[in-house]
Amino acid sequence: MRGTVRNLGNDSNLFVFDLRYWYKMSSNSTNEDCLGWAARDPSGVLSPYKFSRRLVGPDDVSLRITHCGVCYADVAWTRNKQGHSKYPLVPGHEIVGIVREVGPNVKRFSVGDHVGVGTYVNSCRECEYCNDGLEVHCMKGAIYTFDGFDVDGTITKGGYSSFIVVHERYCFRIPENYPLALAAPLLCAGITVYTPMMRHNMNQPGKSLGVIGLGGLGHLAVKFGKAFGLNVTVFSTSISKKEEALVLLGADKFVLSSDEQQMLALAKSLDFIINTASGDIPFDPYMSLLKTAGVLVLVGFPSVVKCSPASLILGMKSISGSITGGTKQTQEMLDFCAAHKIFPQVEIIPIQYANEALERLIKKDVKYRFVIDIENSLK
Repeated sequence: MRGTVRNLGNDSNLFVFDLRYWYKMSSNSTNEDCLGWAARDPSGVLSPYKFSRRLVGPDDVSLRITHCGVCYADVAWTRNKQGHSKYPLVPGHEIVGIVREVGPNVKRFSVGDHVGVGTYVNSCRECEYCNDGLEVHCMKGAIYTFDGFDVDGTITKGGYSSFIVVHERYCFRIPENYPLALAAPLLCAGITVYTPMMRHNMNQPGKSLGVIGLGGLGHLAVKFGKAFGLNVTVFSTSISKKEEALVLLGADKFVLSSDEQQMLALAKSLDFIINTASGDIPFDPYMSLLKTAGVLVLVGFPSVVKCSPASLILGMKSISGSITGGTKQTQEMLDFCAAHKIFPQVEIIPIQYANEALERLIKKDVKYRFVIDIENSLK
């Protein structure tokens, strides 16, 4: 009863999973109503919204959502910052919950399992990147968890909702000993910093890591760095972050990036810098802190990346970019966090506080990730 994937034209990223046979065999089934919170227009204001989820297909997992992390993407998409938001829009792509139903072909999950869903819910499953477990880089375009085109042609709706139906390939097992509320931020913030660190071999004890920014992504970069045995330096424009970096998160050094002398003292000392901030920064001073063949990786979205060619050429240095990660590495990251007791710092909120949370997120007024308690507040 497996369906097929069709590409609707060379210029389209829309894939339709042919479930007609499945629907015929499930004639007594109907789409199930789901309760969520949605934005109706570019104001981004969220309010209660009822909609229908697609049927559970043969390879699908349906999970009752218990928690959903709040990411800056929720701000950008609800307010149409990218220019292509489709309303009503239900945000949320740091989703955790408990399996409530599985299709007959599902092998990896059973009812009652703890499961997570991240930033994408489908891909072509045929290209070289999908075959390598790097589905987020699918040649035909990964289908995002919200505001994308689902397998039945409807618009995907995210985790600010009571349940979700996802192909099992894009679901991740949350270790039983890991609190669901704390697992949510790992599905975007966590994997976003873990992926480039692994790609650039920054899991080797003794290396030196620089972290720019100390928000939802940055604080997890510090935690991963310490778990890997790295020497971690935090850079911030705010001296108020010093105690947080050194005492709360255990960084080895704190540098006020506006202090030229503090920056010069670290010249050619770092193997790797991860820039988690989306504000514009001068890149040349940071490039001077890298050792020969050092790498500065962007996981935030500054408006421009500008540096002198000499900052790259002299010392074989490079600037790289990274987004989230593939399915294989996401599961690896979740297991690593459970084994090494890496837990995000979160503020748990009810769904009714979502609009205030988004406003506070814009003002960087959170330590360090909001997590919505869906199961106890979405009624």
